[in-house]
Amino acid sequence: MSGRPTKDKPFPPSEKPISLKLLAEYLDLSPATVSVVLNNVPGRSISEPTRQRIREAAKKFNYRPSLVAQSLRRKQSFTVGILLPELSDGYHSQVSGGIADHLIREGYFYLIAHHRHRADLVEEYSHMLMSRGAEGIVAIDTHFVRPPAVPTVAVAGHTTMEGVVNVVLDHERAAFLTIKHLHGLGHRKIAFIRGQPNSSDSEIRWRTMCEAAKRFDMDVRMELAPQLTVDETTPQLTYPLVEQLCRKHRNEFTAIVCFNDIAAIGAIRALHDAGLRVPEDVSIVGFDDIRMAAFSTPSITTIRQPLQQMGETAARILLSRMGGKTEGADEVAVEPELVIRESTLPPRQA
Repeated sequence: MSGRPTKDKPFPPSEKPISLKLLAEYLDLSPATVSVVLNNVPGRSISEPTRQRIREAAKKFNYRPSLVAQSLRRKQSFTVGILLPELSDGYHSQVSGGIADHLIREGYFYLIAHHRHRADLVEEYSHMLMSRGAEGIVAIDTHFVRPPAVPTVAVAGHTTMEGVVNVVLDHERAAFLTIKHLHGLGHRKIAFIRGQPNSSDSEIRWRTMCEAAKRFDMDVRMELAPQLTVDETTPQLTYPLVEQLCRKHRNEFTAIVCFNDIAAIGAIRALHDAGLRVPEDVSIVGFDDIRMAAFSTPSITTIRQPLQQMGETAARILLSRMGGKTEGADEVAVEPELVIRESTLPPRQA
């Protein structure tokens, strides 16, 4: 390799990105020499003046090394796929934010795909992410029929699969904290807003709430436990269910436990429009502690999931698995916390 400084050849202006070959011709160097410098390949004796000339030319013509070529050479793409049901504010965005923050710190790129709980898209998008270089997948609230062929970590997956690590909330503890709080305030007649059937958390959250109510000798009435049905996350989903509860069972409940904070916001509005005050007439408990829960009027008493932390934990486990470390538990439980705010009070008759 020649390390002598030379006069750079004239280079015709072009709107197209410059190639490695053209850049090497411009510098009168071999493509291998230019590639070694720009890709920081160690152990090659190239003089510092030549290295500096290569870097300046690359900057001048805005040359970027091919990530595809680097991936093929290193057999590593530094790319992760993120699968989630939807791109919306709240639970999914906070978990994916934690994932992304950790990946960025570790120098990884990520691709996001949302599947709307469609089994065909979960399967198809898993393959598409892998075909685009994803060496691992973090899935949020996603049900797999079969595990992906790369290391995978599921947040709120609740399905045991070989090769898939689950990061889950301790739902038994969350349900106990919820019912204990309302029972301690004096509530005995509680309504529930159950989650959509396609959400991974719906079944376990409902089951553990029923078990917690039984521990406190409280009856759960199915007519006071309507279920969300539409695959969306807006307060509008809850409004008609609570409106119907108020119309048919107005004096039969003093508190409502909602599937999540978005549902709680919709419930508060429906109660307001029905002439009921929160919490003076009906107390409300949410779930997740999304950012807007503290700024709702009234602010929402809720079960806090450490959403950012759950995402970061999932990403950290995934990178460890991608690095070949397979030891460790297949399920990582995260502790919930009850956050008491303005939406709960003792019932009026108490």
